[in-house]
Parts: sequence; C-alpha cells; structure tokens
Amino acid sequence: MRQMDLFARNDVVEDLNLPALLQRLADVSTRPRYTFMVLNLIARVAGASDSAGPYVRERGEVIPVRDWLSDAMIPVTHREARRRAVVAHVRADLESRHMLPEDPHLAEQMIADEVRGRLRQSGRTNVSRAVSDLVRAGFLRRHYQGYRVDHENRGAQREAVYTITPAVKRALGKAS
Repeated sequence: MRQMDLFARNDVVEDLNLPALLQRLADVSTRPRYTFMVLNLIARVAGASDSAGPYVRERGEVIPVRDWLSDAMIPVTHREARRRAVVAHVRADLESRHMLPEDPHLAEQMIADEVRGRLRQSGRTNVSRAVSDLVRAGFLRRHYQGYRVDHENRGAQREAVYTITPAVKRALGKAS
C-alpha cells in the first residue's frame, strides 16, 4: 500500500492558466518567486515524460534531481555578503583543523569545494520546502524511487521523483 503525500491537495483545477497558477503559489508559499522558479526547472527537466528524477544527466554526470535543482538555483540565491561569510567560516574551520594544504591554489580549491558542498546542502533544504509548497498547491506529485521498490516515503537509499500535473504543464506552455 502506498501512503499519499501528506501535503497533497485534491482540489486541483484542470483549467489552470499562468495568472491562476501564480495566484495559487502566492496563497500557498511564503516564497512564491523561488517556488515558481523551481517549478519551471522541474517542468524543463521533466520534458515529455512529465517526471523529473530520480536523476538528471548533465555534462556526462548523473546527479540526483534535488542536487541538480539546488545547483541550478545557487545563482538566484547567491548573496555576496552571505557567501563571503560562508567562505570565511569554512576557511577558519579548515585552518583550525589543520586541513589546508600549503599550496595556496590547492587551499583555495579545497575551500571552494567545501563552500559548494555546504551551499548545495542548504539548497537541497530550500528545494525540498519549495517542492512541498508545490505539492500542497496540487501542482506536483512526489514519490521516492530507488533501493528495491518505489515508495511514497523517503529513506532507504531512495531519491525523489517529481511529476508535474497536466494542468500545470499546459499553464506553463509545455503541453505536448
């Protein structure tokens, strides 16, 4: 038996246009612009199948869909002051643990990699919140796919799969 998503809405209107979609997002989400951008990215990566995930292939690499969305949203959420603070914190953390190499180029690369990892982790959380808003609005269905069987609940080496509804696909102008 599959458990339905706790945030799912059953009153999705089949005749949805873009202004109505934006209005519903404004009603449901505390960050409707960010959530709309996530929806648009999911619709683009889903293509004709209407489903995005569990993995996205980019530049010959296979990436979990949440990581891909997080990476795609970093430029939008990038704030120079916050990024500088994260870089300073990472540098201090690595220095205190004596993990930075002597070579300045290698040290900067190590810091950049750690900053990217921390921003990705933070971005995954933001993407998950946006997806929960989209599910609550009735625009997406979410399940988890992976180890052994597909399942509505995460965990046990499963990755998220997002399925866009036909009404939202039409509203975004992506109808097939």
